Amino acid sequence: MHRSNDRILTTHTGSLPRPDELAAIISRRETQGLNDTETTQLPGLVRQAVFDIVARQHNVGVDIASDGEMSKIGYSTYVKERLSGFDGEAAALSLADLDDYPGLAETALDGLVTGMPACTGPIKYIGHDELQTDVTNLNDALNNTNITGGVIPAASPGVISLFLDNQHYNTHDEYLYALADAMAEEYQAITRAGLTVQIDAPDLAMGRHAQYTHLDLEGFRNRIAIHVEALNHALRTVDPQQVRLHLCWGNYAGPHHHDVALADIIDIVLQANVGALVFEAANPRHAHEWRVFETTTLPDDKSIIPGVIDTCTNYIEHPELVAQRIIRYANLVGKQRVIAGTDCGLSTFATFHPVAADIAWAKLETLTAGAELATQQLW
Repeated sequence: MHRSNDRILTTHTGSLPRPDELAAIISRRETQGLNDTETTQLPGLVRQAVFDIVARQHNVGVDIASDGEMSKIGYSTYVKERLSGFDGEAAALSLADLDDYPGLAETALDGLVTGMPACTGPIKYIGHDELQTDVTNLNDALNNTNITGGVIPAASPGVISLFLDNQHYNTHDEYLYALADAMAEEYQAITRAGLTVQIDAPDLAMGRHAQYTHLDLEGFRNRIAIHVEALNHALRTVDPQQVRLHLCWGNYAGPHHHDVALADIIDIVLQANVGALVFEAANPRHAHEWRVFETTTLPDDKSIIPGVIDTCTNYIEHPELVAQRIIRYANLVGKQRVIAGTDCGLSTFATFHPVAADIAWAKLETLTAGAELATQQLW
């Protein structure tokens, strides 16, 4: 895991706004399929977008860059193209906070286009070619910069189970472990290529008001403990220092009044065999939770990547605020173990934009400016 002894490093949570033409083609691929011309054009559009997006991250000063998830319809549901067994029809995803305020659902999720098939057969990993293309594109793009490191996001077994129903395996746990065995191939390939894999695991937090609303808190804790066990099973041959885990309550502008408290799950989340924890820490529902680390001991082998930029609002944070947020965490866990990040991705689905594309880049600029201010105050 990247650490610095002389400054605060910066990164973000993976997804970035796709170029309009690319987003439109990916959306059409999802909803109606592509014609021969579009199928031929798509790989070149993706590769060029990765090169452009990495160069732009370099220009705004991001230290640990991603491919922006240029090739994917969304951070979780892309797996239906890389796993066998998904041919059924999944139930619509329900979010308890939006169920309480149904008038918000249309605006909060406006632009979210993705298929969500159910699992109806045995799961195997079949996306080797697509994954290798992602890895090659990012590594080639990084070679043109002096960026510190590269990261490719990948869905956790638990978040796949949240979005894509099980209609094949006898139990949910059997389904989880089948997903873990399959996704292990993706995690291994990313890290073998010298990159960091970011495991996107909203199931460990958002799952409380989506997948497991029928359970009490203790029941939810018991379930996510099994999710972490399944994830650790998938990561058993991967160096934890090449893995970071993204904890998320849902990247949408809803009320979030059913969000589980970080304090109620942090002990379980920290059992994941990863080198860093990426988590929401800037939005109005979770900005106060920096105090969790006053009473939580961060294991020596782990760093934190708190979100110091909100990804559900078009406000551009002031660099002084960003610096204040960074310094709070640095004073609690040590400045070498803090990397400045964003709450979530800036385009978690190809056509879903809670933050306007040009403002997303302005937010990354203020992220790096705030990190520079924090560095001046901490060193």
